[in-house]
Amino acid sequence: MLRLAIQKSGRLNEDSLKLIKECGISFTQSDGKLKSEACNFPIELLYLRDDDIPQYVADGTADAGIVGENVLVEKDKPVFIADRLGFAKCRLSLAVPKEFEYKGLHNLQNLKIATSYPKILGDYLAKNGIKAQIHQISGSVEIAPSIGLANAICDIVSSGSTLLSNGLKEVETVFHSEAVLIRNPSLAENKLHILEQLLFRIGAVKKAQNYKYILMNVPNEAIERVSRILPVLKSPTIMPLALEGWSSLHTVIKEDEFWEIIEELRRAGAEGILVLAIEKMIV
Repeated sequence: MLRLAIQKSGRLNEDSLKLIKECGISFTQSDGKLKSEACNFPIELLYLRDDDIPQYVADGTADAGIVGENVLVEKDKPVFIADRLGFAKCRLSLAVPKEFEYKGLHNLQNLKIATSYPKILGDYLAKNGIKAQIHQISGSVEIAPSIGLANAICDIVSSGSTLLSNGLKEVETVFHSEAVLIRNPSLAENKLHILEQLLFRIGAVKKAQNYKYILMNVPNEAIERVSRILPVLKSPTIMPLALEGWSSLHTVIKEDEFWEIIEELRRAGAEGILVLAIEKMIV
């Protein structure tokens, strides 16, 4: 059985559980429970603080885990990234008071910067030749400039609304982050096989999220013209309709590409276009 650590509460927990369920894995949940076992897949979920997940995976208490890449890099534990999951995207940014006249990183030379990510910030400043005093604090980083603790901050930013409400402006992006699936580098062969099965399911779910299944009615004389427009994986499926001279054309296409060609399809003769979500996709 594979032991997978996930955040015990918060958005990363919700998105991780959603992904696992979309992989067809069923498990029971109850408030306060710190672990649960799937009933149809050899996996056990451990609900942990996100800051602890890299350590648990590194020492083998958990075989794998889902964690923000920012936490992974900050903790700097000897684990492997098995997959990038594409959700929980955010950035670690430098921010200063709105009245601060910022023209470049050199303006932060010898100043005080508050952050919960001293390693990532320290590496970034060193790379850019900036010497600053890093004050490590946990939580409420945005308040540091207003109480005189620091001249600037380095913190996680999603929409930027929290910065604005605290009189701050974002000036530099230090690090881009998303959820990643990490694993212990010394997994036993049987557990590695289970992880590969899980990664296969995750890949099918992720692939489906970017594609749509589309159906359209097309006059027979326009089939070739419409087919040339479609950036399909292979050739479209064509089935005759009861209405003589018409066919139903089915295909899979990237969603963003569909919106780019919709008008061209209509001009080519396509009608009754339906766009359907795909639950899983294996190519």
